[in-house]
Order: sequence, then structure tokens, then C-alpha cells
Amino acid sequence: MKEGREHKGVLLPVELYSKIEEKVKATGFSSIDEYIVFILEEVIKEDGNEEERALSKEEEAEIKKRLKKLGYQE
Repeated sequence: MKEGREHKGVLLPVELYSKIEEKVKATGFSSIDEYIVFILEEVIKEDGNEEERALSKEEEAEIKKRLKKLGYQE
């Protein structure tokens, strides 16, 4: 997760948390929190509720690394 941000907690059903935990093990994410934040940010972007912005070189490299690890890029 990005440092310097204020955080709030969210309660998840145990079954959902377990499924997310399994997904995280198969990705390049370092924690369940990081994975959930990424997914929620992507959903919000898709809804058009967040201004479009260009990715930094570091963000782009991280996404490419994760996609490669997931088998979506060579």
C-alpha cells in the first residue's frame, strides 16, 4: 500500500477473505491489503469516478511485472 495515506478498516466475510488470500499467493502483490486496494482503484477507474492520469514509469513497470508473473505478457 502507498505510504502517507490515511487508512480505514473494512470487514470482509471469512470465506471471501480466504479466496482473496489464495489469489494473492499467485500474484506479485505483497499483501492482501495491497491487492484489495489495487482492485478497488481499478473498479473506481472503470466507473469513471476518478480522473484519468498517466502512469508513472515506476507504476507502469510494476504493472508489467505483475502481468508477466500472471502469464499475460512474455
